[in-house]
Amino acid sequence: MRKSYWMLFICGLVLVGVFVPRIQAEEASDAKQPNILFIAVDDLRKELGCYGHPIVQSPNIDRLASEGTIFERSYCMVAVCGASRASIMTGIRPTKTRFVNYLTRASEDTPDAVTMNTFFKENGYYALNNGKIFHHKDDNEHGWSEPAMRPSRAWSDKLQTFHLPENRRLQQGIPGSRGVPYECADVDDNAYGDGVTADKSIEDMRRLAAQDEPFYLAVGFVKPHLPFVAPKRYWDLYDEGDIQLPENYRYTPEDAPEASIHTFGELRAYIGVPPKGPVPDEMALGMIHGYYACVSYIDAQIGRLLDELEDLGIEDETIVVLWGDHGWNLGEHTMWCKHCVYENSMHAPLLIKAPGLPAGNRVESLVEFIDVYPTLCELTGLPEIDQLEGTSLVPLLNDPEAEWKSQAVGRFVNGDTIRTDQYRYSEFHDRNGQLYGRMLYDHEADPRENVNLSERPEYAELVEELADELHPYMEE
Repeated sequence: MRKSYWMLFICGLVLVGVFVPRIQAEEASDAKQPNILFIAVDDLRKELGCYGHPIVQSPNIDRLASEGTIFERSYCMVAVCGASRASIMTGIRPTKTRFVNYLTRASEDTPDAVTMNTFFKENGYYALNNGKIFHHKDDNEHGWSEPAMRPSRAWSDKLQTFHLPENRRLQQGIPGSRGVPYECADVDDNAYGDGVTADKSIEDMRRLAAQDEPFYLAVGFVKPHLPFVAPKRYWDLYDEGDIQLPENYRYTPEDAPEASIHTFGELRAYIGVPPKGPVPDEMALGMIHGYYACVSYIDAQIGRLLDELEDLGIEDETIVVLWGDHGWNLGEHTMWCKHCVYENSMHAPLLIKAPGLPAGNRVESLVEFIDVYPTLCELTGLPEIDQLEGTSLVPLLNDPEAEWKSQAVGRFVNGDTIRTDQYRYSEFHDRNGQLYGRMLYDHEADPRENVNLSERPEYAELVEELADELHPYMEE
C-alpha cells in the first residue's frame, strides 16, 4: 500500500514537471509584446522645462521625463529633417552621398534597408503613421499597416495654415508665398494640423488597444517648425517682458570659418523677413515668443496622447519614445533655423519610457539617434538586424552611470562634426576633399560656442587627436 502511494507521488511530480513548464511557456508565448508610441517633433531644441529652460512651459513632456529617462546629451545625425529622419528610421549613419538634405528618401538612399516601421510590421506589430515621420508621406509606404496620414481638409474642414484674415490675405496675395513667420489666433487646437494629428492618433489608439497584436504608432508633430502658428492660449502662457534675445545674437563666433555660418534662407522665404542682413529685434522677439508658444501647443497634444494611454489602461504596456529630428537656432550667432554643425542644431531632445524600467533617470552620456532603433529591438525582445550602426540604450535606461561611448558624430553638407564630453570639433571639406575650415569649442569654458580654438597653437595636439577620431566616420 505504502509502495503504491510512493508511485502515485512520483508520477505526480513527473506530471507537474512536464506540464507546468509547458503551461508557463505557453503563457509566455501568449504574452503581448509592448506597444510603441513613437513621437517625433520637428525643429525641437532643448527648450523644455525638463531640460532646465527657465521660461518654456512643457508640463506634459516634463511628466514623461519624470516617468522615464531623459537623455541630456542626445544628438541627431544630420541637421536637416529629411536626412535626419531617414537616419533614425534606418539606424544607419549618413555619409557625403547618403542622407544629405531635407528631400532625402530612405527608400531611395538605402533601398535594401529595413526601416523601423517595416521591421515592426514584419514582426507582428500593427504599424500606423499619423503626421510627419519620414519627410515624404509615401516614403517606405509598404512598411505601414494602413496608408500614412497627413493633416488635410479631408480630416478637418477648418484646417488652415493661417487663421487671421490679414495673414491669409498676405499669403494669397503673393503666389507661392509661405506667408508670415508667426500668428497668434484665438482658435481651437485642431484648427491647426498638429491638433488634427493628435485627434486622429487618439482615435487610432482606442481601436488599436482592443486588438490582440501590439501596435507601433508613429505620431509626427510639425510645430515648432516655421511658421510659428499656435492658438492664442499658448501665446498667453508667456509674458513678452520675459522673452530675451540670445546673448550672442549680434555676432558670430570669434575666428569661426565663414563656411560655418549660413544666412537662413528658409526663414527669408516668409513675408516681412529682410532678404538679407539681420532680422529686426521686434520680429526676432516675436518669433522667439511664437516658437515657445508652438512648443507649449505641441506639449499639450503630447499630453493628450499620454492621457489616452492611461485612460485605456495600457500605459504600463507601452514604450514611449519622444525625439526632435534636430535642433534649431533662435538667433544665436546671427543665425535662424538649423542647417549647420553648431551645438544648437545638432542637439535635440530624446526621452524614453519603457515598462518595468526605472523612472526619473537623467543620462549625461553622449548618445546618437541611430541608437534608438536597436534600443527598441531590445526592449521588445526582437533580434537586431545587421544594418544597425547604433548601440542599444537599454544599459543606460537601467543604469544612467553605465560605461558608454565617448563621442557623437554628425554632419551637414560639407561639414562633419564630433562631440566629446568636453569638446565639439568640426571640419569643412570641398568637393575635392580639401579642408577649408575647422572649429574647436570647449564646452566647459565656452558652452555657447563663442570662441573657435582650432587654430591656436596650444590646441594643435588636441585638434589632431579629434581629427583622428572623426575621420573614420567621414568615409563615403
